Amino acid sequence: MRLVWVSVGSGAVALGTAGLVVPLMPTTPFLLVAAWAFARSSPRLHRWLVSHPRFGPAIRDWQHHRAISRRAKALAMVAIAATLATSVALGVGAVVLAVQLVVLLCVTVFILLRPDPLSVRPDHRKIRPASGKRQK
Repeated sequence: MRLVWVSVGSGAVALGTAGLVVPLMPTTPFLLVAAWAFARSSPRLHRWLVSHPRFGPAIRDWQHHRAISRRAKALAMVAIAATLATSVALGVGAVVLAVQLVVLLCVTVFILLRPDPLSVRPDHRKIRPASGKRQK
């Protein structure tokens, strides 16, 4: 079973990485699947992914706070609008377009209702003085 989870995680990382360069392809959902699969199969791969400088912050924000950054929300809204606009431009049938619109509206509401990671971190506004100690 471990091989199955490593395969799922590796495939999800590949799709998430492709999402960095392929327009309208999401990155974060695939990375969340990868983190989930690696947690069940390989502590080493899970640590690598969660501590990755590019992928780790979004995964940690979701795991710890169920939060989505403002930048990620903005990119998601652009992708959602582009997806709907592309469907309209391609002349997709009315029924398919209606279903797509309902699904995209639900996704939009879900994304916009998630908190911003900076708003849920308890110490995000504390300023450190020159001594390195936190102020109260």
